[in-house]
Amino acid sequence: MPRWKVLPDELDPQVREFTSQLRRLVDRSGLNLSAVADRTGYSKTSWERYLNGRLLAPKGAIVALAEVTGTNTGHLTTMWELAERAWSRSEMRHDMTMEAIRISQARAALGEFGPAPAGTANGRSAGRTAAPAEPVAPEAGAFGSGSFGSGGSDRSDARRPAFVPQQPGPGHQAPPMSPPAAPSGPRPTPSPGQGRGKRKVTMFLAGLVGALLVIAAAVLLTDLGGDGDGKPAARTPSAAPATSSPPLPAGVKCSGKACTGQDPEVMGCGGEFAKTVSRVTVGKALVEVRYSKTCQAAWARITQAAPGDTVQISVGGKGAQEGLVNADNDAYTPMTAVATQTGAKACATLRTGTTGCTAQQ
Repeated sequence: MPRWKVLPDELDPQVREFTSQLRRLVDRSGLNLSAVADRTGYSKTSWERYLNGRLLAPKGAIVALAEVTGTNTGHLTTMWELAERAWSRSEMRHDMTMEAIRISQARAALGEFGPAPAGTANGRSAGRTAAPAEPVAPEAGAFGSGSFGSGGSDRSDARRPAFVPQQPGPGHQAPPMSPPAAPSGPRPTPSPGQGRGKRKVTMFLAGLVGALLVIAAAVLLTDLGGDGDGKPAARTPSAAPATSSPPLPAGVKCSGKACTGQDPEVMGCGGEFAKTVSRVTVGKALVEVRYSKTCQAAWARITQAAPGDTVQISVGGKGAQEGLVNADNDAYTPMTAVATQTGAKACATLRTGTTGCTAQQ
């Protein structure tokens, strides 16, 4: 009976129940993690992540485990779908929390600059806002001293109230307001020559615009029309539109160059979407080239190895990705993009100095 680690407290209850069910299936089967990894095609490290609640197992791994343990695939898949929805909701809540933290940090950073200076609003000068114009006295001394009220000298001009005239004292009479004087003399009238000149300019511009429209129409008709004999002009065949790549299956997150350097299990390229295309035994270790046609990528896997052994995957001797064996006695490399299953080669270097590679087909 394997001794499972305690599941994280923040794990969603639906995911916790599903993970506990997977543990019970493995316990009833009597298989250790190495045997489960060999029979399902998913590495031992991946199964440790799945069974410890650190990563939700992909659907392919669940189907493979059901076949290995003799469990009803439909029932286990139904539980996986519920757990997958709960996992997605948890990730969404995590993203929203991180976004709120970033917003709070940004607001705190902006607050370090201090409040806006007096007389400004939203970073703009308050003097630019529309304010009622101050009436000007018609004659000096007509409205007394003309003070702006208490504290007026400490405020900006944009915040001063409108000018309020003071009431005249007893016995004082303000001079009458005289209406503005009308302009004397007859208004100048444009001469007939000036009116004719403006009309000529207007007619000239209208004619110019009309000519340009006729030229544009002729050019369009020439392009769309025939070759002059009433026959439609032969159009040059345009380049065929590029066909878009087919959509990826559910759970698969990359394809081609986008997979280079990525974890095949995390990106959903393993399990039912991968197969071993070549293998070699180096010492006691088994080295394999795993290829996913769906992801257009390959990676190397080493099992029955010792801690400190390394494994590499390369395409044409370039772009090598490396994996290091730890206490689990197995490891796999990140992916590298490759168009066909015959283009990749896996090599292993044991701690003892022994090396070996798969035969590149």
